[in-house]
Amino acid sequence: MNVRAVVFDIGGVLEITPSTDWRRSWEHRLGLGPGGIDCRLAAVWAAGAVGGLTEAGVRAGISGLLDLDARATDAFLTDLWDEYLGSPNTVLVDFVRKLPVSFPGARLGVLSNSFAGAGEREEAAYGYSALFEEIVYSHECGLLKPDPRAYALVCDRLGVRPGDCLFVDDAEANTTAAEAFGMRTLLFRGIEDTARTIAAVTAHLAAAPAPLAEERATAGERRHPGTPTGSGG
Repeated sequence: MNVRAVVFDIGGVLEITPSTDWRRSWEHRLGLGPGGIDCRLAAVWAAGAVGGLTEAGVRAGISGLLDLDARATDAFLTDLWDEYLGSPNTVLVDFVRKLPVSFPGARLGVLSNSFAGAGEREEAAYGYSALFEEIVYSHECGLLKPDPRAYALVCDRLGVRPGDCLFVDDAEANTTAAEAFGMRTLLFRGIEDTARTIAAVTAHLAAAPAPLAEERATAGERRHPGTPTGSGG
């Protein structure tokens, strides 16, 4: 039986993550110019996002590349995670929590470009495993949005067709790629967009899934992008 599904991004959607300006503070502390933190740690950021480094490896990389002792490394990571985790979009999270009652059988998932250590911290802070059947993190699967393989993976894990899945993300590049893959999409434009998002998710789940024959008939009309040669955020 065909079912409807909704897949959410985390940062900027389920979590509100305004800048805390921690990079600039550390650049000043370390005598680095603007962008100096990201320049020095570019390889660490890239590897940590796709499973190329463990948390211990990330810590060692930060400590070595910035010449920080253990205490300073702890403080740096605390500032990093404070911004990364942000605060919950309480209205949206509470709405998601009630969806299994409102729409029995609907499939709920997460597709997130993430970083080594994010899963454990987000679970401790927000308990996402109780809300979602599948949580696909880039640092665990090695795939970053907007790679079409990331969208294929979450649809496969949820057991749904792309056309029966609504994908909600705050990055237009990611929703554009998801739409090209065949998913329905909603670009989340900030916490003030929560009510519109709730209405769109409700309408999507209330609609009947498209008949399989109809999807086959229209499959040739959808544009499927080629696999990127590099990874994106």
